[in-house]
Amino acid sequence: MVDHKMLKEIHEANRQFYLAFESLDIKQMDQVWAQEDQVYCVHPGWDLRAGWPAVRDSWVQIFNHALSMRFAITAIKVNIEGDCAWVTCMENITSMMDGSPQHSRVLATNIFRKQEGGWKVVHHHGSPVFRPATPEERMH
Repeated sequence: MVDHKMLKEIHEANRQFYLAFESLDIKQMDQVWAQEDQVYCVHPGWDLRAGWPAVRDSWVQIFNHALSMRFAITAIKVNIEGDCAWVTCMENITSMMDGSPQHSRVLATNIFRKQEGGWKVVHHHGSPVFRPATPEERMH
């Protein structure tokens, strides 16, 4: 049976993650992540970052090189198992990187763990998608 309250909480945690990403503000990103040794992040084309200091540094590097980032999140699927939840989704990104607009799509998995204070990101993995979106994908 689906726990609709928990499902709503996960959707909101995922939304907050992308709002923090769009903000390009490390303090906002700090709020959505579990700040511990057992967190991981893989940005498209990057090596694995393990542990909060390395993960945080990756966000600082991204934020220092981006002028703006806007996300349209589609194809969202949520799974919940106890105090752990994972979200898969398509990130449709419009960004200004080093002065020029770029459009990209990234297939992402975000893993959240329920902690005191709510659901926190413990793992983010983004893989670039090189094929154009189908009409069905653009509608979702």
